[in-house]
Amino acid sequence: MRSRTLVVSILFSLLLASATFAADKYELDPVHTRIGFTARHLMINNVSGRFTEFTGTILYDEQDITKSAVSVKIQPASVNTENKMRDDDLRSANFFDVAKYPEITFQSSRIEKQGDGYVCVGTLVMHGVPKEITLPFTILGKIKDPWGNTRIGLEAELKIDRRDWVLTYSKTLDSGGLVVSNDIKIDLNVEAVKK
Repeated sequence: MRSRTLVVSILFSLLLASATFAADKYELDPVHTRIGFTARHLMINNVSGRFTEFTGTILYDEQDITKSAVSVKIQPASVNTENKMRDDDLRSANFFDVAKYPEITFQSSRIEKQGDGYVCVGTLVMHGVPKEITLPFTILGKIKDPWGNTRIGLEAELKIDRRDWVLTYSKTLDSGGLVVSNDIKIDLNVEAVKK
C-alpha cells in the first residue's frame, strides 16, 4: 500500500512538472520593447511618455495560451516624456513619488480567451496600490532571429483611471477641465527572447 502511494505521488509530480515545462520562458528585450502611456494635456492635446528601465518574464505556452503567465517590474524613475521639468514632476510626490515607491509591478493571475483574442488578468501595483486590471493583447508572431534566438512579439493597449492608484494631483483650468487628464492610455509593444 505504501509503495502504491509512493508511485501515485511520483506520477502526480511528473504530471505537474510536464505541465510546467509546457511553457517556454521568455524575457523582455528592453531594446525592442516599449512600455508607454499617453495623457491629455490641457484637454486639447495628447502628451506621450515611456519607461526606459524595466524587466519582465513571459511563460508562454504556445499550445494553450491560457496556461501562459506574465511578470513585469518597472522603475518609474526612468519615466521619459522628453521634457526634464515634466519628468522631474512625474518622479516627485505629485505623481509617482519614486523615492517612496521605486517600482511598478504587474503579475498575471490568469489568461483568458475572449472573442477572437485574449486578455491577461492580473494585479498592477502602482504608487503602493494593488488593483486588478484586464489587459487585452494580441500575439504578433514567433520567429527565429538571424542570431539563432527565438522571439515572440505582442502588443496591448488599455485605458486606466490614475485616481484608482491614488495619483490624484492636478490643477483645474478656468474652463473646468484638468491640466492632466485622469484617463491614461497604456500602450505596450513587446518583444521577448526565449531563455
